[in-house]
Amino acid sequence: MKPARVLTIAGSDSGGGAGIQADLKTITVLGGFGMTVVTALTAQNTLGVSGIHEVPVPFIEAQFDAVVPDIGVDAAKTGMLSSPEIIRAVAGRVRRYGIETLVVDPVMVAKGGASLLREEAKATLVTELLPLAFVLTPNIPEAEALTGRAVASREDMKEAARVLHGMGAKHVVIKGGHLPGEAVDLLFDGKESFFFTSPRIDTKDTHGTGCTFSAAVATELALGRTVHEAVAGAKEFITGAIRHGLRIGQGHGPADPFAFLRRETERYPVLQALKKAHRMLAENRCGNIIPEVQSNLGFALPGARGVEDVAAFPGRILKVGEEARSFIDPEFGASRHVARIILTAMRFDENLRSAMNIRFSEEVIEAARELGYGIDSFDRAGEPEEVKRKEGSTLEWGTGTVLSRGRGIPDLIYDRGEMGKEPMVRILGTFPEEVAAKAVQISRKLRKSEGM
Repeated sequence: MKPARVLTIAGSDSGGGAGIQADLKTITVLGGFGMTVVTALTAQNTLGVSGIHEVPVPFIEAQFDAVVPDIGVDAAKTGMLSSPEIIRAVAGRVRRYGIETLVVDPVMVAKGGASLLREEAKATLVTELLPLAFVLTPNIPEAEALTGRAVASREDMKEAARVLHGMGAKHVVIKGGHLPGEAVDLLFDGKESFFFTSPRIDTKDTHGTGCTFSAAVATELALGRTVHEAVAGAKEFITGAIRHGLRIGQGHGPADPFAFLRRETERYPVLQALKKAHRMLAENRCGNIIPEVQSNLGFALPGARGVEDVAAFPGRILKVGEEARSFIDPEFGASRHVARIILTAMRFDENLRSAMNIRFSEEVIEAARELGYGIDSFDRAGEPEEVKRKEGSTLEWGTGTVLSRGRGIPDLIYDRGEMGKEPMVRILGTFPEEVAAKAVQISRKLRKSEGM
């Protein structure tokens, strides 16, 4: 089977976070075969660009002539093209070889602020390259620079896209990450506008996002996707790469193109660990610690950021006679309640990836104390009204209240409830087996004290 062949025509980032390095990672993860035409060498890291060396035009052309006739191109993308001469050379080779599926990322400024496009090259980009673009992917500042129009709203994005389409680009994607609110991107196909939204992620580790997004669009197109499908897939891909950006270097760390692949490989061990912990609970007669609202046991992926990154048992863990059982295998996103506990705990210690709720009683707390477990609590009477009004927020607020005291990480956090709210104990741990082991020990201690 012939692989999807994707050519990136861009600069090299010595820091590995952007440029052809980010492109090749993205193309590979998405199932394409990546090839390169290197247009410039940059000396850069997470703090910025300290040097640029343009590749001579004849050698840029030689790279085209070596790769395209031999291997072929299903889709291509451009990145850093810093001079009028380089832009004309690239446009000339794109026309010569009839590369129709071309994604143009009009790279102008690096994340650290360094200019990557000479001022005199902007006009050449507009006249030579934009008419060849099957998809054009400017961010807000780039769209403003190319159109001469301010872009401060969705309507402004629509108008800028129309102008850019009029310059020759067949499809225009304006990336709205520089606008406040949700991260909104616009696709204009010459007739209709489509918005793609995702939650804004609070991080400074966004180096290489434009390169990664455009490479993802090109790869999806090479795989046979429609433009709408390619942009939607690239949007999902870059959102995950930003959500799990790499905290490396002293400045803007890179988005992680491997996040998608890594998350998929990590999901199976998480589910298996929950199944193993469930067996421990089922085999050790833990029904005596299941509350009226039932229990759940959750486990988060490393670096989890949302409920969808936390697995738990759909339908919860039930009391069946003397046993604690779930009759449905664990799934990701199955419990918002236990997920909120875990996500809050992970803000204080990223290793606290598992939690379980069990019933509260004075005997449960005394058993845990005798077992030597660390115990802390919060009082629902102190819960702010705005938290009470938001469904499920008590779990996040209570866990955060305890952990923010700076008294270390307890094994158990409990509250005594209030009108209409059942009192509850939360067991925290790094892995489900650890949490389940604590639950089993408490259950046994209770049975022993009751003479059972």
